[in-house]
Amino acid sequence: MDRAAALQPIVARDTAFANWARTFRCTPLAIFDPTTKDDVRRVLALARAEGRPVRAVGVGHSPSDLACTSGYMVRMAGLKRVLEIDPQKLIVRAEGGITLAALHAALAAHGLAMRNVGSISDQTLAGMVTTATHGTGIGHCVLSTDVLAAQLLLADGTTVRCTPDQNEALFAATLCGLGSTGIILDLTLRVVPAFRLRETQRTLPFDAVVGNLDAIVHSAEFVRMWWWPQAGAIRTSAMDRTVEVRRPSSPPCTCVLVLMAVLQERRPASSWLWHSLIGYHLLQFLLFVGLFLPSFNLWVGRFTAWLVRDDTVAVDNSLDIFNIDCKYRQHTTEWAIPYAQAQACLQVLRTWFDEEFANPAGLRPHCALEIRFSAADDVWLSPCYAQETCWIGVVQYKPYGLNVPYRALFREFERIVASHGGRPHWAKAHRLRPQELVNLYPRFNAFRDLLQEVDPNGVLRNEYVERHVFGREGPMWGDRVFKARA
Repeated sequence: MDRAAALQPIVARDTAFANWARTFRCTPLAIFDPTTKDDVRRVLALARAEGRPVRAVGVGHSPSDLACTSGYMVRMAGLKRVLEIDPQKLIVRAEGGITLAALHAALAAHGLAMRNVGSISDQTLAGMVTTATHGTGIGHCVLSTDVLAAQLLLADGTTVRCTPDQNEALFAATLCGLGSTGIILDLTLRVVPAFRLRETQRTLPFDAVVGNLDAIVHSAEFVRMWWWPQAGAIRTSAMDRTVEVRRPSSPPCTCVLVLMAVLQERRPASSWLWHSLIGYHLLQFLLFVGLFLPSFNLWVGRFTAWLVRDDTVAVDNSLDIFNIDCKYRQHTTEWAIPYAQAQACLQVLRTWFDEEFANPAGLRPHCALEIRFSAADDVWLSPCYAQETCWIGVVQYKPYGLNVPYRALFREFERIVASHGGRPHWAKAHRLRPQELVNLYPRFNAFRDLLQEVDPNGVLRNEYVERHVFGREGPMWGDRVFKARA
């Protein structure tokens, strides 16, 4: 039996791939759904024999073409076992295809938790690591720095274990490896005892926050913000550990959820009217109207900022405070600014937005910009490498799945943040090429050299890696789909 025939039991019925936001899509040669390490090894052997690339993917939550390929695709969601949990040593070992949500549940059963979590837990553990996913807190590094060991399947079919003391270079590169150093089979992660958070949210004028940014950022262990440039207001969220019992409150704010957040405090929690009709359907309709009347987006932004002007306090498990509901599919970009440049960058962004809002034909963001913070780290391609970081992200929602204008808005946003030393989030689409990235990342050339060493034939590279790491131009899988309307 030849290699291809032997793989038929794990060949997926679907022949196309699209990311969660439906902003990037591709048609691989074949999609495989392995359930064992041997399955993955056989797919890799087929790719090598045919001289084809192979791409390992999780759930496709990255809002870019990071997961797309014209070669073979291996969906790792079937490798999702928790292999070991040690409450005494505070470690967990799990296969890379497990989602963070499933990992959280397994940890909670043993009184454990991750020390920090991003806005969502839908992505896989391997996806979190390969893109240096982050939460918030100026004293907390990106989440992949909690990895103690990784077991990789290299391009040549060998399995290797890497740690800070064993295969050190491979380990440092893999913690933000873009899926190209090796296929992650399992990871050993440092965890903490489960904890609760007390979150205080306040809405303040832009100048009151940015003028006192350092004091606010250091006022709690975890701080994040949502900035409505339409209203000149910033919603701050300050979170500290607590032993208090759960205090029901509104869910953590995001620009689409703010109306629901307020109404949930004033209406019964089980009310379909306020949770579903108002909190989801009405807001989506308002975004839909804004698609045809761009100036309407200014009114929606100001109104929602006004609705959350009151202080709120919530107490809950850390996960339920950290995570928010993304609600709608979206275009998004996010950049990491050196923390020392954060105030200046935000001031320039405010001036730009004010100019756009004063122009009847100006650009109109849908909602609030999310602002978060991270500590410096030593991960080669981490946007936080050697610098404390302020993350600034902008979103354009897709009501009812419809495409919306976003390119001009994102392009000017990216120009401003790049001028302040910004580094793009690797999971999100950006335009930088090696000649620019090498000036932002002191270990960029070391990363590229390591890829050449462990995968000289580029078996584990896709168009994204070839484009951004090696400078070889090729398709950006979203451009062809949305060029006419974006």
